[in-house]
Order: sequence, then C-alpha cells, then structure tokens
Amino acid sequence: MNAAVSVRVSNELGACHPRTAKFSLVVAVITSFLIGLLLSVVLIIFRGKYPALFSNDSVVKKLVSDLTPMLALCIIINNVQPVLSGVAIGAGWQTAVAYVNIACYYLFGVPMGLIFGYKLDFGVLGIWSGMLLGTVLQTCVLTFMIYKTDWNKEALLADDRIKKWGGHDYSRINNIGKNGQET
Repeated sequence: MNAAVSVRVSNELGACHPRTAKFSLVVAVITSFLIGLLLSVVLIIFRGKYPALFSNDSVVKKLVSDLTPMLALCIIINNVQPVLSGVAIGAGWQTAVAYVNIACYYLFGVPMGLIFGYKLDFGVLGIWSGMLLGTVLQTCVLTFMIYKTDWNKEALLADDRIKKWGGHDYSRINNIGKNGQET
C-alpha cells in the first residue's frame, strides 16, 4: 500500500490532479486502517487459540496471548504509518520523511523502549511500547504535514519539476494557475 499510494500521489500531482491525489491518500489511509482493524479483531478473538500454531509450550502460549492486545494495536498503527510515508514520498518529501523517521523512531521511540523495558522493568511490553510510541509520533507528524498541505501548490511544484526535466506542461491542460488554484 505504501508503494501504491506513493506512485498514485506522484502520478496525480505530476498530471496536475491535486484533488485526485488527495482523494487517493484518503482512500489508502482508510483502507489500510480497516485492514489493520480487521486483522486486529481476528487476533483478539482468537488470542487463546492462535499461539498454538507457533509453540506447544504453555508459557509461550500464555505470553503470546497476553501480548496480543499490544500486537493488535501495533498492527493498526503500522498499517496507517507506512501509507502516510508513501503519500509524503509521492509528494516529493523524501528528505523530510527521512528526518521524521530518524527523529521519531530512533531518537524517541527506541530510547523510550529501552527506558520502559529496562529502567522501569516492564520487559518486552515496555520495549515494544516505547518503539510503538515512536511510530505513533511519526504517524502524528506525517498526519499534520499532510493535513497542512496545499495540494494545488504541490501539483504546481510537481509540474515545475516535470518541465525542468523535459516533460509535458499539464498545468495549462488542467487549468491550474500560478497561485495553485483551479481557473
């Protein structure tokens, strides 16, 4: 879904279809969220049964069953975050996405996981919680970036990049003016 939405957004922006790019991101985020939610519900429903697929050890089965709610939450968040990254990459913000990823995950999430897991002695759940907090923070930052985006302006920027590299001028064809508004 990450790659698909990235390609779709970049193609729509390059063709000066900012509303279609925005619609594509909404559809991709909602679809990914619903898939994650469905998988999470299935795991929660079968949390007492599915651990037997991986181990016969009763201690391992109990631990997997106890960690299933965290896994379910993680699946939902990790279904949405990559889609938002794909949208941002499709819009040409690769550098910003890289910095957001490094800051949120490696400078915030991993240290929080180490603190929760070892310093506060929450073990596996603490490590996982900290890392998930990094992903949640990254999701929030990307959501804010995307929410504040002027998609008409992004279409013009994409059109300028295309013209620079010898492509077609789609802004005239699709009636997008210099101010980024449809005319």
